[in-house]
Amino acid sequence: MPPGKTWRARLLRPALVVVALLLVGVLLAWPRPRLNRLSGSTMGTTYTVKYVVRCCPFLRHEDLDQLAGEIKTCLDDVNGKMSTYLPDSELSRFNAHGNDSPFRVSASTLEVFQCAHEVSRMTAGAFDITVGPAVNAYGFGPEPDRPELPDENELAALRERIGYRMVEIDPVAIALRKQRPDIYCDLSALAKGYAVDQVAELLEARGIDGYMVEIGGEIRTRGKTVKGHAWRIAIEQPAAGARSAHSIINLADASLATSGDYRNYYVKDGQRLSHTIDPRTAMPVTHNLASVSVIHDQCVLADAWATALMVLGPREGYELAESRGIAALFLIRQSDDTITEKATSAFTVAVNSE
Repeated sequence: MPPGKTWRARLLRPALVVVALLLVGVLLAWPRPRLNRLSGSTMGTTYTVKYVVRCCPFLRHEDLDQLAGEIKTCLDDVNGKMSTYLPDSELSRFNAHGNDSPFRVSASTLEVFQCAHEVSRMTAGAFDITVGPAVNAYGFGPEPDRPELPDENELAALRERIGYRMVEIDPVAIALRKQRPDIYCDLSALAKGYAVDQVAELLEARGIDGYMVEIGGEIRTRGKTVKGHAWRIAIEQPAAGARSAHSIINLADASLATSGDYRNYYVKDGQRLSHTIDPRTAMPVTHNLASVSVIHDQCVLADAWATALMVLGPREGYELAESRGIAALFLIRQSDDTITEKATSAFTVAVNSE
C-alpha cells in the first residue's frame, strides 16, 4: 500500500469506530414506544384513551398535556351539542323549539341526525331517535322517574309523536325542521359512538397511529399496541352484578359497540323493563336477546346498529344483519338463564381475519 494511503487508513479507522459507537449510543438511548393512558368522565359515563407514543428524545411533556386537553375539549363539545341532560345543549334547544320553522344546528349535530336517519330507513323505523318521549315515559331519560307506567291511552299518544320522517334534514341550510312542534329527539343511541370517532380523528391528526378509544363501552382502535399486537377487546358477559368477559377479540382498525338489556333496567310490579324501547310500540323490548355487539369502520354506525338490532331481537335482527352484511354477535338468553351466541357471517370473517 502506498505510504499516503496507509497514513490515511490509520487515521480513518479510529474515526469510524467513534462514529459507530456514537450511533450505537444514540440507538440505545432512543426512547422505545410507550403507552399513554387518559381517562375521565363524559356524557354520563366514563372514557378511556390509550395511545402509543413513538417519540423522539425531544418530544415535550407539554405536547402530551396539550393532547389531553384537546381530547377533553372534543368530548365536551360533543356533549354540549347532543346531550338531553344539558338544558342549553343544541339538542335540548331543538327539542324545546316549539314550532315547525327551520332550526339551525352545527355540522356535527346535522351529521349525527343524517346517520340516524339512514339507519332508521334501513331498519324500517326499528331505530328512531324520535323515540325520546317514550324513553322519558319509562324513566330512562333526563326527566324524573314516574310513579306509574304509561297506560294504553298514553302509549297511543306517544306513538303519534314517534317517526323519524317527521324530522326534516336540510344539509344545505344546515338545519332541522319538525313536522310537529312536540317532536323530541334522543341521540343517546349514537352520540357516544360519534364522540369516539371524533377523538380517534383527533389522534390521527396529531400523527398517532396506534390507539384505543373507549366511551361507555363503545370502542375504536387503530394500529398495534406497544408490543406490536392487535388490541384485545372483551365482549362482556350479559349479566347483572360483577362484570366478566364472554369472549375476547382482536380489534384492529375498526370499531365495536354493544347494546344490551343487563345494565340499565328496573323491575316494576314483577315486570322487568329494559331501557331499550321499541319505537314501533313505544314500549320496552320483551324478547330474549341479552346483547348484540357490532363491528364497523365507524363507531357512530356500530353504536346505532347495535341499538337497532337490539330492538329487532334475535330472529328479526339476525336476519337483517346477515342480509346486509353487518358484523354482529348476538348473545341470547335462554329460559334457564344460560347464554348462547349467534354470529353473522360478516362477524366471523372480521374476527378471524385479525
